[in-house]
Amino acid sequence: MYWIKCGRRLMLVTGLVLLGCTAKEAEDPQAEHVVTVDVAPVLSSPISLKITADALLYPRQQAAIVPKISAPVKKFYVDRGARVRAGQLLAELENRDLAGAAAENQAASEQAEANYQTVLRATVPEEVQKAELDVRAAKDVMEAQQKIYENRQALYREGAISQREVNDAQVTLSQARNQYEIAQKHLEGVQSVSREQAVKAAAAQRDAAKARYESAQAQLSYSRITSPIAGVVTDRPIYAGEMASSGAPIITVMDLSQVVARAHVSQEEAKYLKANATATIVTADGGAAVPGKVTLISPALDPASTTVEVWVEAANPGDRLKPGTSLRVEMVAQTVPSALVIPQAAVLTSPSGNTSVIVVDSENKPHKKSVTLGIRDSGNVQVTEGLESGERVVTAGAFELSKLEEGVLAKTKVQIQPPKEEEDEK
Repeated sequence: MYWIKCGRRLMLVTGLVLLGCTAKEAEDPQAEHVVTVDVAPVLSSPISLKITADALLYPRQQAAIVPKISAPVKKFYVDRGARVRAGQLLAELENRDLAGAAAENQAASEQAEANYQTVLRATVPEEVQKAELDVRAAKDVMEAQQKIYENRQALYREGAISQREVNDAQVTLSQARNQYEIAQKHLEGVQSVSREQAVKAAAAQRDAAKARYESAQAQLSYSRITSPIAGVVTDRPIYAGEMASSGAPIITVMDLSQVVARAHVSQEEAKYLKANATATIVTADGGAAVPGKVTLISPALDPASTTVEVWVEAANPGDRLKPGTSLRVEMVAQTVPSALVIPQAAVLTSPSGNTSVIVVDSENKPHKKSVTLGIRDSGNVQVTEGLESGERVVTAGAFELSKLEEGVLAKTKVQIQPPKEEEDEK
């Protein structure tokens, strides 16, 4: 806030002996003399506590792009200063060997998939065929023993054979039935295990081949260098044909649409700051101030300086502000919308730290008043106690008046003179 020019230049009539006085006047303690001072009214006005600090400028986003593979640069598609989009192709590395490996692994993957499908539609394996033959043989034996048993029962009823022979036939039939059941269970087990194992093996081969193909495809894709962000190419340290290393950036892209000024403030100042507080970035070249806002107040102290890092973010149309620039930031920490405000020049501070001002009353007499101060901003200061809106305080000349004894100050009168601008006009 800039102080509104409404000061008055006053002519102070005191009991002091000034240059040019007559001897008679010097002997007269009641003689009045004139001293020129300036005054300003106590205004009700907004005032803000502002914290300023040196800062260094950074881009909002930066990508130092490092290739994932080492290979010669086949071609660059952008130069320094070029504006790029997120996902845009910036460069391509030599990739003939990678392309060949990808094609080979693709063929192997397709073959493994075909084998898997064949297994799913495959005929019964040899183990299953043998088990099926065993089942049929056991069934034939069981059926034959069944007929023998039935025949012996008929002969026994006719009295041709003994009961013992019937019993022997029955035992043999039971054994044949057991063998048939065992053969059936074996067939079921062979069918289940053989098919499951064959399908699993084919699926594993297919998956392994697919993984090798995807890995080869990924390696091939790494030869295409794209930008992860939109911005401006600020660095390209190598040329086409040179070896790009997987450990070093080959292109740097910065997003300069927004910039961040990083500053450090004391712990005492940091406690007044809040996120989204209004701020201003001021460059050293005296250019127009850039409006911004506080976006970060570090929750931890910088161990080296025991200060708090603060970020101020601002729009950067036309890329006017350059990363790496040293500048200053001014952050609004607190605002009083309707405060009693006087010029800082009107404040008198005693050796003990007490503050006061010289007030001119309606009869143009100066009086000294103790005041309590609050926020200071741009040559102005808030008065929290001791003054009322509309009162007049002495600015230029206040210090000289403060040195007068109370008795002398009480007999002093002030005569208002027109401001210098008005005198010049006359």
